[in-house]
Amino acid sequence: MITPLSRLLRYRLVIPILRGTGLPDYTARGVGIGVAVSLTPLVGVQMPIVVGIWSLIRLMRPSWTFNLVVALAWTWATNVFTVPIVYYVFLQTGNLMLGRWENLTAFGHFSERLDAILSLDVSGITAVWTYLTAMLDEWGLPLFVGCVPWMIVGGWIGYRWSHIYIERFKVARRERQDRKAARKQAAALKAGQPAADNHH
Repeated sequence: MITPLSRLLRYRLVIPILRGTGLPDYTARGVGIGVAVSLTPLVGVQMPIVVGIWSLIRLMRPSWTFNLVVALAWTWATNVFTVPIVYYVFLQTGNLMLGRWENLTAFGHFSERLDAILSLDVSGITAVWTYLTAMLDEWGLPLFVGCVPWMIVGGWIGYRWSHIYIERFKVARRERQDRKAARKQAAALKAGQPAADNHH
């Protein structure tokens, strides 16, 4: 189970980073935005939200734009499998932030109520609205307030981690290319042939 999951995570989250074009900051901003949006109780409309943010920034502040493909990929950081835990953390955080200690609930009860909401017989665009309305009726403001600190922290960590990861990857790739060029040059010298200049 672990190996297929790790492969899937690498394919869905890491590979888009390595294939990203432009400066590390451009791709890292995409990761940060994607992670931040993924840490909201809006599963189902997170990708359209990312597209909306990208369009707005592109229109108002082009210098702050980000890698849209990478950002969309990282909204997958939360999904149908992680939603119960993530939403529960949001709710408890919101209750603590608002001082509603009496509203702290056990995970089992929360999970049952969430399953009941997500099992409603709806589809399409109306499904998202129905789910959000039902969650607001059930848990109210704390669920949405509680996601804010996680959005900020998660987005920043995603940005910093990906920036460092991209820079290290590029350094490692350059070192591999240099070693390959050195081996080729050594082989040419050993064969008595003039070494080709591999640096342009």
